[in-house]
Amino acid sequence: MEIKVLGCSGAEFPGYRPPSFLLNDKILFDTGSLTRLLEIEGQWRIKHIFITHSHLDHIMGIPFLADNLIFRKKRHRVNIFSIPPVIRVIRESLLDGSIWPDFTVIPDTHEGILNLIELKTGDSIKIDGYRITPYPVQHSVPATGYLVEDKKKRRFFYTGDTGPTDNTWIKMEGNQVHSLLIEVSFPNRMEEIALRTGHLTPRLLKKELLKMKPQPEKILVIHIKPQYFETIQSELRKLNIKNLRLLKDDQTIQV
Repeated sequence: MEIKVLGCSGAEFPGYRPPSFLLNDKILFDTGSLTRLLEIEGQWRIKHIFITHSHLDHIMGIPFLADNLIFRKKRHRVNIFSIPPVIRVIRESLLDGSIWPDFTVIPDTHEGILNLIELKTGDSIKIDGYRITPYPVQHSVPATGYLVEDKKKRRFFYTGDTGPTDNTWIKMEGNQVHSLLIEVSFPNRMEEIALRTGHLTPRLLKKELLKMKPQPEKILVIHIKPQYFETIQSELRKLNIKNLRLLKDDQTIQV
């Protein structure tokens, strides 16, 4: 599996882009940097989008993608997947016609550009040879991570935004994760606000990793707040975890 990191930062600054991960050019996880980086042909190839939660930095590319595709002569439909509370927010707040047109019914009611599909946590779906399973994570709004498995049983897990959670790792126990994309948003000194807002610090990350059975082969840290980057980088190094590294925008991951 090949994952292109369109964006992986925890805030938007010059040189830092919000989360968006592209699997083999067709399947996207979150849309924070979707239309800022991909040309129209790249956007056209996307068929399925999996959203972790409803915060703006993870869904902001959805309306712009639809707007870009509507002016192509060919018909195209993109499936937007997530758990019911997230789909509800997208339908009622993002695409309700007040701040953006409802592209679930454009160009016509029965064949909108966007197709919103609800997922049940723990239930897998198969798309393009991949088995994708949503697992709940702990955040300030309803949120889910995604376990993705290919035909060779290679797996990655993308947490999206998450704070400390026992339930996630209990439900996933026994699944060997080859690449774990996990967030660390704040430095250790900001643990209180991290816990209150549903995020991790380096110290909290170490505690989460100890809960995983078996341990992931690679740990790829994402969603760092750029203003705390150097501090978090230093604190992560002090953890002395050999298979841990920080992801950056524009990188490509081989799972």
